[in-house]
Amino acid sequence: MSKWLHSGRRRDLCALLYEAGELRAQSLKSRLESHYDERIDPQSFYGTLSALVDAGFLDRRTEGIADVYTLTEAGECALLAHYEWLSERLQDADGDVDPDGAVDDPDLKD
Repeated sequence: MSKWLHSGRRRDLCALLYEAGELRAQSLKSRLESHYDERIDPQSFYGTLSALVDAGFLDRRTEGIADVYTLTEAGECALLAHYEWLSERLQDADGDVDPDGAVDDPDLKD
């Protein structure tokens, strides 16, 4: 697994860009802060974006005074691979996703 997947923030930024197509940095930061329900340090946030650009998972372009980010093909492939991996972990024995997160395995219940 790529190192970028080790960071939940990186995965979440890529998921937001997958959904939106492209976003200005401030809009991306606001959406992520709303999701986390807490303020994100700007230096840390922009460092995360730069790391994703440097790794080839995001493209950055300047539009006026704002940076606009989009997911690259490599970023989309990595995100979808992680989604597939996660989906496999969340399926119950019948192959159905358990939306409640309830444990169906009697050996794991109290």
